[in-house]
Amino acid sequence: MLVLTRRDVYELVPMSDAIELVKRAFRDLSGGMAHAPLRTPIEIPDAHGTTLFMPAFVPSLQGLGLKVVSVFPDNPARYGKPTIHAAVLTVSPETGEPNALLDGTYLTALRTGAASGAATDLLARPDARTLLVIGAGAQGPTQAWAVLCVRPIETIYVFDRNSQASESFADRLRELVPDLRARVEVVEHLEAVLPHVDVICTATTARSPLFPDSLVPDGVHINAIGAFTPEMQEIPPETVARAYVVVDSVPAALAEAGDLIKPLQTGVIREEHIRTELGEIVAGTKPGRTSPQQITLFKSVGNAVQDLAVAAEAVRRALAIGRGQQVTLL
Repeated sequence: MLVLTRRDVYELVPMSDAIELVKRAFRDLSGGMAHAPLRTPIEIPDAHGTTLFMPAFVPSLQGLGLKVVSVFPDNPARYGKPTIHAAVLTVSPETGEPNALLDGTYLTALRTGAASGAATDLLARPDARTLLVIGAGAQGPTQAWAVLCVRPIETIYVFDRNSQASESFADRLRELVPDLRARVEVVEHLEAVLPHVDVICTATTARSPLFPDSLVPDGVHINAIGAFTPEMQEIPPETVARAYVVVDSVPAALAEAGDLIKPLQTGVIREEHIRTELGEIVAGTKPGRTSPQQITLFKSVGNAVQDLAVAAEAVRRALAIGRGQQVTLL
């Protein structure tokens, strides 16, 4: 079995490549050519955490396997450890043999960023120059990296209630993007910058809206990737109602996305408001942005097709150049 570390995955699959892989995976998922059962979450009450089990098969990319990911928000304060830990196991679609184990913590951040990069490429205004990242934890830098790959961003604003996370954001982003040219500015009050930004990425574990709808400008594109359970919420219901809503998977969004479930429960929106999947826009069967003034919202709860598409490509490239470590389980 091949073992690939964080560094291996980083060097094998650049963000720009991951964006294109995720586009293909979403296209196949929406077209019924990929398979991803609803993930199985297990709540760990004593640790205030959730562990999710996520299988998928993407035949066109030979991606088959499983991701196990844990989200434990108390980890940084209690143990000095990251909030998210994960591993990805790939399986040969020819023989059914487990053939690789990859660090899933970085891969999760990479593929989640790649989804936002794909959505930004398809939905944000072409002239977008300013980005606001709300949530400077593990997901924050890869969100910014992905947007930088598809839009000429000049200024990145960063907001996090944890000052250490926001202050270290620029350094962590430069580790991923050594030739970073965009200016990074930490902000303490969202109202100072929110009305003036072109793209917003939210990556938090919030259970109530992060900002008032009155601050959300026309023409903005929002990538909301943090609220992945029905109880969580990052985006104001009024903003959801005003926006052109695109999701990664309609069944998954209706089952898990608190940003959509809560407005549905209160009657602020109806199910018809959840218009399309990102894969349908990739395939050209549904439209993207229709006007410069339109607010676009990509709501993602994450899907294992993303993980297996990127993991399968990392394994292919590693085997081609002899990268990684081979271990024997027998």
